[in-house]
Amino acid sequence: MIQSLFDGILVGAILSLGAIGLTMMMHILRFANFSHAELLTVGAYVALVFDAVFSALVPAFATKWGSLSLTAALAVATLLSIAITGATAVAADRLIFKRLRENAGPLTMVFASFGVALVMRNVISLLFGLQTMHYSNDIAFAMVISLDPLLLIKPDQFFVLILALTAMAALHLVMTRTPLGFALRAISENPPLAQANGINLKRMVTITWMIGGGLAALAGVFYALTNQISPIMGRDLVLSLFAATIVGGIGSVPGAFIGGFVVGLASSLALLVIPSGYNPALPFMIILITLYFRPFGLFGEER
Repeated sequence: MIQSLFDGILVGAILSLGAIGLTMMMHILRFANFSHAELLTVGAYVALVFDAVFSALVPAFATKWGSLSLTAALAVATLLSIAITGATAVAADRLIFKRLRENAGPLTMVFASFGVALVMRNVISLLFGLQTMHYSNDIAFAMVISLDPLLLIKPDQFFVLILALTAMAALHLVMTRTPLGFALRAISENPPLAQANGINLKRMVTITWMIGGGLAALAGVFYALTNQISPIMGRDLVLSLFAATIVGGIGSVPGAFIGGFVVGLASSLALLVIPSGYNPALPFMIILITLYFRPFGLFGEER
């Protein structure tokens, strides 16, 4: 039970990172972007490429940090991945979603996002193949925290959990204490009124895509660091990300934070009572239950 709780908290922290970016996009841009989950895959593979490049160019960067799988090369590669994945999200908006936003409705954008997701997934499969990969091929040994009850934690898992919580706390401060955060919240609530008060709508939309893509990249790297890298990462996580967003309430950053942990814990604890083959259906059940009893989520507001 204790081991499942920790595993659920770890998965929940990663899902929260991805869900926060998704809920911001859904609230500000007013459409469900199913290609968002593929940005996690893009981020993981971009970090993989630059990790290999920096390790080859500067061998000292390939040295592990203590018992962690993390190296200086991967740390720098992760920062580049955040920037590049954010730019990829902006490019998708400029090339596809911007035109549809101006000439079509939200439903058309939803269908387009399915197409964008398929294109991203298949391009990654074409470039890297279908096999799974790892940032490090060395065996990572877990630390025995407790024998009764049994609790095993890998150093990478603990590091990822702390870093994910730190990133979410930093974003919360930006959204609640800075002019940028105030502007983003104003645009999400009332775009015409925000523009009338001098807020640049186009710039805020670009920043939203950058933040969403950057958080997705960070979530993708964390997921890959504690699991494995695969071209179907996004496909496997998309329902969980939407479940976290809907549970928390669309547009609520704290809600996405809580929703991610709810979904992560539910998925992990469910393995104690149901076969693992049924686990992928759990996020869908969570979405249905939330929509039935509380359509606007735990922290969402009725519109």
